[in-house]
Amino acid sequence: MSEILSVDICVIGAGSGGLTVAAGASQLGASTVLIERAEMGGDCLNFGCVPSKALLAAAHAADTARNARRFGVVTSAPETDFAAVHRHVHGVIDAIAPNDSEERFTGLGVNVIRASARFTGPDMVEAGGQRIRARRFVIATGSSPFVPPIPGLDQVPYLTNETVFDLTERPAHLVVIGGGPIGCELAQAHRRLGSAVTILEAASILPKDDPELVDILRMRLKADGIDLREGAKVTRVERRGPGVAVTVERDGAQETVEGSHLLVAVGRRANLRDLNLEAAGIAHTPQGVVVDAGLRTANRRVYAIGDAAAGGYQFTHNAGYQAGIVIRNALFRLPAKVDTRAMPWVTYTALELAHVGLSEKDAKEKHGAIRILRWSFAENDRAQAERATEGFVKAIVTKRGHILGATIVGARAGEMIQLWTLAIGQKLKIGAIANMIAPYPTFGEASKRAAGSFYTAALFSERTKRIVRFLACLG
Repeated sequence: MSEILSVDICVIGAGSGGLTVAAGASQLGASTVLIERAEMGGDCLNFGCVPSKALLAAAHAADTARNARRFGVVTSAPETDFAAVHRHVHGVIDAIAPNDSEERFTGLGVNVIRASARFTGPDMVEAGGQRIRARRFVIATGSSPFVPPIPGLDQVPYLTNETVFDLTERPAHLVVIGGGPIGCELAQAHRRLGSAVTILEAASILPKDDPELVDILRMRLKADGIDLREGAKVTRVERRGPGVAVTVERDGAQETVEGSHLLVAVGRRANLRDLNLEAAGIAHTPQGVVVDAGLRTANRRVYAIGDAAAGGYQFTHNAGYQAGIVIRNALFRLPAKVDTRAMPWVTYTALELAHVGLSEKDAKEKHGAIRILRWSFAENDRAQAERATEGFVKAIVTKRGHILGATIVGARAGEMIQLWTLAIGQKLKIGAIANMIAPYPTFGEASKRAAGSFYTAALFSERTKRIVRFLACLG
């Protein structure tokens, strides 16, 4: 064992959050060690956000070609070269990888150690034969796919988000267990690329989102030809010829779905195994490391961020946000705390489903009387021009116009939600959006029109009309 390496900050995990802390700390002059046992860039770059959005882009291209006739453009039915799709997906990963590479971070002055880390005491970590003592530690080890204890699952080949992007041949029939964001995105992508697809969801798809808007997306998934079975509890999996057979209980009866490939997408579990957290006095649960509002653990030297922290949002942008909280706390000794009032999320299906702030249900429970503002994409000129009229903007405000939340389903919802995220984060009232000058024609006008509807009843009331008539009499 080598001599002890003493540093200001030691980051365990080179995913989105860990990379942000390491880069920021080193550039601010703190001596920094970054430990990663697997791929630099973590889940987001290698198995999550980046490859899934690249695959969705390929699926969108196929769907555009397939439906070009509605614009007066006649094309033949698209043919999918799945090996080429695979090259596209991994080409995108390769293009982004240098930003997260060991070489880049070494160049920033970070000591990168490619090994597994384990705590040997409250202020000591061991990795790759090196002992590291740090004033502060950050656990940013992310999460991995949760594999449920379904009878027979361990006897059949199955995919997760960590392996599905390795496919070079198109699945004939992809069976997806799980109707969350990952399951829905990958299901629709494969369907649009030519696979038959079945989604099996024990409850309802996308349960964390507004059910009114989920209904719109549900119809789109079915219209795409996805066999969507909700309320379907998987009871057994077995081999069936070259493929798999999945047995479910649904509406009191048993059903069997046969497919060529099986994708398990039922949630994620924090990567904490082998860290020896007990040696450092760090409390944790199966959901992750227990942290306070400042992201500190029971060991005051140690922070946890991203998917490794219990109770947080499992989003790349959340990990990046939390990294900033840790830098302020650990390096500047500022009392920074997590504030998730304006934490957005997006499911990148087509239609996209985006949300920020309180849901209608939560807003009613917290504020009582609220107002719901809506504007349909069918009333948006840009949406009409692009034949993308499905969906609408839904905003939730108090009677006095304070913005509590917003959800959008439709084309470019992920881009449009950013305006509402800013408004909630800056505590703007609805008038700020209603009075905004929006360029014409854009999808973003739908947000302005939804906001403007807050004033419609008062503006065109009989009282207002009487005032206008009175003023007219004055010449």
